[in-house]
Amino acid sequence: MIRTNEPEEMDIQSRSEHPGQARRSAGWIEVIAGSMFSGKSEELIRRLRRAKIARQKVQVFKPEIDKRFSQNHIVSHSEMKHESTNVRTAADVLANVDPDTEVVGIDEAQFFDNELIAIVDELAERGLRVIVAGLDQDYTGKPWEPMPQLLAVAEYIHNQDACDLHEVRAAGQLYATHF
Repeated sequence: MIRTNEPEEMDIQSRSEHPGQARRSAGWIEVIAGSMFSGKSEELIRRLRRAKIARQKVQVFKPEIDKRFSQNHIVSHSEMKHESTNVRTAADVLANVDPDTEVVGIDEAQFFDNELIAIVDELAERGLRVIVAGLDQDYTGKPWEPMPQLLAVAEYIHNQDACDLHEVRAAGQLYATHF
């Protein structure tokens, strides 16, 4: 089937009209979502390290409420670390981004309010690569805002699956199996 009414790439004026095509040479949004213990922070740190290897200026933010492992780092359960800045609100993320920053990482996004959606979108409009990680559902399986909205506007989505470790005894040996 041939479509005759497709818009020209230049007809698309802004991200709000069409998220994928509008910023081909500008920034974009990546979302890493998944359950607890699925490796979201580890994947975020991996991507941030690769950006640093590419000599890009990286800034990382996490909500002030997240003090589990470190005050000034995001930390994965596998003990990978990356320096970060604690912020109270999503607006604080925007206020603290340096003018020469190229990549912004945000961990534990589920602890921010829905203002984060507009903040992330604005950063991408400025030409930044924005990588957001967080729980997409609460413990009852209900969507945990603002993650569903971030998933809706993201150019790239990575869904981390949890790895359940089960001990299995076979022939007198202990095996860890991944399901």
